[in-house]
Amino acid sequence: MDNCPFCSIDEKQIILNNNLCFAIYDNCPVNPGHLLIIPYRHFDSYFHAALEEKTAIIQLIDEAKVFLDTHFSPDGYNLGVNIGVASGQTIMHVHYHVIPRYNGDIDIPKGGVRGVIPDKKLY
Repeated sequence: MDNCPFCSIDEKQIILNNNLCFAIYDNCPVNPGHLLIIPYRHFDSYFHAALEEKTAIIQLIDEAKVFLDTHFSPDGYNLGVNIGVASGQTIMHVHYHVIPRYNGDIDIPKGGVRGVIPDKKLY
C-alpha cells in the first residue's frame, strides 16, 4: 500500500525479522524498547492472518523478548494488538506491540491491559 508506513519501512529500521514479519521500534514508545512486530504482507487484522503468518509472528515475539531482555532488562511485558478503529487501531496494517515494563513505570500496574478502559483497570 502506497500510503502505509509499514509497507515502506527503511530496512535500516528493522531490528529483527524472519521470512514473514519484522520488528521495529515504536515511533511513540510507551517504554524504552517498545517494539512492533509487523507482517510483511499488508492486511488489517489478526483475523486475516494466515496460520503461517501467525506462527511467524509468535516466533518473532519470542525473539523480541530475548533481544529486549538482553538490551533493556525489563521486569515484565505487555503484548497487544489493536483490531479495528473501536480498539484504537490507527494504522490499518496489523501490528503487535511488545511493550517492556519496568518496576515503578506506573504507580499501580494492577490490571495491565485492562487499562485500555481506565475505569475497568483496578478491580
